[in-house]
Amino acid sequence: MSTTRPQGDTRPPALVEPLTDREYEVLCNMAALLSTDEIAHTMFVSVNTVKTHIRGILRKLSANRRNDAIRRARELGLLGTPGDGSPGAPP
Repeated sequence: MSTTRPQGDTRPPALVEPLTDREYEVLCNMAALLSTDEIAHTMFVSVNTVKTHIRGILRKLSANRRNDAIRRARELGLLGTPGDGSPGAPP
């Protein structure tokens, strides 16, 4: 099995490592456009814990911003597309 990527493919590899259940929960809340404070309140954790999860999500999805991570997760099929009713997909 080859690990090389087709020439001209500038997209980062799929996932550096799989998301944890809590990271996935944070990702779904991010996709629902909740703020860090709102995510912390929803999950009953501290804001610092949410920020730690977000850093892990960004690293694992090779993204620099929250919107990039959400877009990347949708490309990888981790989140649904808008309007499909799946987790993390806005209505």
